[in-house]
Amino acid sequence: MTLPRLDRVRPATRRPVVGAVLVLHGGRPEGRDAADGLRLPFLRMVPFARSLAAAGARRGVEVGLLRYRYRGWNAPDLDPVQDARWALGDVRARLGEVPVVLVGHSMGGRAALRVGGDDGVAGVAALAPWLERGEPYAQLAGQTVLIAHGDRERMTDPGGSLRFARRVATVSDRVARFDVHGDGHAMLRRAGDWHDLVTGFALGALGLEPFTEAVAKAMAAGDPEGLEVPLD
Repeated sequence: MTLPRLDRVRPATRRPVVGAVLVLHGGRPEGRDAADGLRLPFLRMVPFARSLAAAGARRGVEVGLLRYRYRGWNAPDLDPVQDARWALGDVRARLGEVPVVLVGHSMGGRAALRVGGDDGVAGVAALAPWLERGEPYAQLAGQTVLIAHGDRERMTDPGGSLRFARRVATVSDRVARFDVHGDGHAMLRRAGDWHDLVTGFALGALGLEPFTEAVAKAMAAGDPEGLEVPLD
């Protein structure tokens, strides 16, 4: 039986674990071939996981990079959603009731948003998320949410993530969305800016340090000013 896998990325530390970040990579609409660690969607999220681990280790944050069982979303089974919930259960079984931040890219962003209302989730960062019309959002009521999308995107729809953010803003007052100017789906041209944005958000959502000024201002502004913030 194929099982998901959670690769722990935390550097060596003797501090007690007080929070966790789960990183969810992308995929495709359909496909039951294995989502192994040599595929580009997984490899693209390795630097995010390492950035989060480097910043979080001295604060007691464990970082895990999830490997799905399959590459596809595979509706109606929603395999990545099942795997994300498995990973949350694994964290709870090992670490107890520590808060968890979900960081997902593309299909992983969609999966993260779907499970963002689950017990113990303290925040969700969705990067260039693949979202369709009618995407559910009620599960994010009261949740802390960051969405970011490049303006050179050719794989997923920035307009769709803006519409979704506006819906989430009707059920939560802690929503921020950024337009990353000059970058596209792979998040490579401005990799450092993406990493800094996500790392600062994760530590803020875990309550380990204040949100960065940009994120705090966006959340305070709400819709519309806080949902079309340029990351210049």
